[in-house]
Amino acid sequence: MIGFGVRLAVAGGREAAVRLVVTAAAVALGVGLLLATLAGVNAVNAQNARYAWLNSASPEATAGVPPSPDPLWATLGYERYEGRTITRVDVAATGPRSPVPPGIPRPPGPGEYYASPALTALLRTAPPGRLGDRYPGRRIGTIGPAALPSPDSLYVIAGASAAELSRAPGAAKVTAIATRTPSSCSSCNAGTNANGIDLILSVTAAALLFPVLIFIGTVTRLVATRREQRFAAMRLVGATPRQISLVAAVESSVAAVAGTAGGFGLFFLFRTRLTALPLTGERFYAADLSLNPLQVALAAVGVPIGAMIAARLALRRVRISPLGVSRRVTPRPPRPYRLIPLVAGVAELAFFVGRRPDTTNGQIWAYLTGIFLMMGGLVVAGPWLTMAGSRVVARYARRPAALIAGRRLADDPKAGYRAVSGLVLALFVTSTAVGVINTMVAEEGLPESDAAARGTLVAEYSHGWTRTPGVPRASVPVSDQVLARLRSIPGVRGVMLIHTNPLGTTLSLGGPRPMVAGLMSCRELAGVPHFGRCAAGADVVSVPPDYVFDSERLPGTDWPAAALSSSRARRLPVQTVVVGTDGSASAVERARTVLAVAFPHREPAATVREMRANADTARLLRGYERLADVVIVVSLCIAGCALAASVVGGLNERKRPFSLLRLTGVRLATLGRAVVLESAVPLLANAVVATGAGFLAAGLFLRSQLDYPLHPPGIGFAVTVVAGLAVSLGVIAATLPLLRRITGPETARNE
Repeated sequence: MIGFGVRLAVAGGREAAVRLVVTAAAVALGVGLLLATLAGVNAVNAQNARYAWLNSASPEATAGVPPSPDPLWATLGYERYEGRTITRVDVAATGPRSPVPPGIPRPPGPGEYYASPALTALLRTAPPGRLGDRYPGRRIGTIGPAALPSPDSLYVIAGASAAELSRAPGAAKVTAIATRTPSSCSSCNAGTNANGIDLILSVTAAALLFPVLIFIGTVTRLVATRREQRFAAMRLVGATPRQISLVAAVESSVAAVAGTAGGFGLFFLFRTRLTALPLTGERFYAADLSLNPLQVALAAVGVPIGAMIAARLALRRVRISPLGVSRRVTPRPPRPYRLIPLVAGVAELAFFVGRRPDTTNGQIWAYLTGIFLMMGGLVVAGPWLTMAGSRVVARYARRPAALIAGRRLADDPKAGYRAVSGLVLALFVTSTAVGVINTMVAEEGLPESDAAARGTLVAEYSHGWTRTPGVPRASVPVSDQVLARLRSIPGVRGVMLIHTNPLGTTLSLGGPRPMVAGLMSCRELAGVPHFGRCAAGADVVSVPPDYVFDSERLPGTDWPAAALSSSRARRLPVQTVVVGTDGSASAVERARTVLAVAFPHREPAATVREMRANADTARLLRGYERLADVVIVVSLCIAGCALAASVVGGLNERKRPFSLLRLTGVRLATLGRAVVLESAVPLLANAVVATGAGFLAAGLFLRSQLDYPLHPPGIGFAVTVVAGLAVSLGVIAATLPLLRRITGPETARNE
């Protein structure tokens, strides 16, 4: 029987070949997406592991690693260049056995540095005054991939003397190179939380695989009618239920095995292109997108087994009776209880608002359960919503096409909803993804700041803020030469210095306690008018130490006078340098380079806009935006294919009734409008519910996980949804030429 099943699958003529190819293509698409998701999780973890060495100053990260007798002085900093982040590690060896960072053969000495390949290429093209001058000395090598999370990572490891680096702020003695990933280290600051990415990828996998499963089920039903009739005939000539089950399993397994092989082929074919999808904000190395043996076995063995199980379930009517295929009656209408799973999913997500699980695994289970319940609830509730819409159409029908469509949908709403279920789920996925990403960008993304925020460069040279009156903040001396170099840069409009305050005067910022104010010269403030003005007659004013962050509200602010002359203020140490520019990249980067050279091993300067938004968060958000685009495009494409397959399957099932209608005088155009209405009514009825459910799921997830209110999308989303629905109706219309070919007089004859 196994050989017979294989012959039926591959040697049954053109119809069998089409059936095999279509089913195998559906399985290949599902397997390819599954492998891509699994490889994405592996790539995130592999990339995150290469951040580990940056946390070598943490005792927790180096626990269990034998210490070296010669420690390594090191500082970790992040510079910026034209919107990109450069990771800078300054090191100083104290002996021949000092730990060596990965990717380099030895620690660099004073005046030496290693650069990553991406930074090396950038140094060749960028003007030295804008970037290269920040790294004086000579480049002695390239940092290897072992120390770089991504091929695009901008890293530099610079050498210094131990005497110099030991006095640098934030310097730490490193006795071992850390190997623990940031995800398993609570005190690790460098790197990403791969557990959080796993949560996003798990939701993404669910979002992608659900439409794929719908597609596979639709394609299976496309060929199920003919297979049921054939197996029923075999039962009539003496085949046992066990033999029928074996033949069906073998036939389905052939397509599943071919589809699984095709899925692996699709994965490896597009593997290189998948590396450009920055799920963490940076692209992957090709080797990161790998699969472990367990995952390979899961896909290679699990998918064919699943196909056999699906075949047995699909043909259960034939196993009951050889005449079961012919004895088909009108199914019972769906009941309102079908809304229960959807309501349960909403209730489950609502339960975790204010009760977010502490662990990432707990969050994955909590949110995935709610998402799965809502997606499954839409599938279960769809027939009831379709029936409700069909009754409205039938009640108000004024044309034969509307009456035929309404009665047909009311008679079998499950079949009507089945045709559009993929698109309904795609709308749910799209609404959820857009709602989450749009809100995260609005809450955490880089703001559309004013010109002052984009063009004002701030260098903070204090270490923490003090709220104790009379205790000044840490500071640095700023020479006249540095000020002259800054003011000579084309595009620099003014330089302001915020000095330490020996008077101990405080200003309230709305917090529980006042903060020690900084002192600023009114002459310097006049050169950069965006940040307020001095009180009448004042020579020096008191300003909040972080006041530049509120640049939108500062132009009309009058700062109080300080009991200090400008000549005395100029002799005070400086805690903050503020450089006002015209916002051009050249002026900002040249000023940033001057400050980096003048004050090495200090916190690098950043624009107000950069300081308002976390660079790592912004990078991740850009990755999530691209991921959302992928989910939306793939879901809509899969749903469109499922819709086309379902409409074709429905036409094949009803070709004889349609042929009889044509023989009785019904025009072909009337039948075409009826077919379109049969898909349009359940699509529109369920689209409203799916879109609303998607935004509700996004809002509950955001409130529970991030405590953010939902930010609704703009008009662009509405245009996208309307365009998607229009394309869906176009897909339905594209199948109508088949209606003429399959409803000829010869189809209406009795067999």
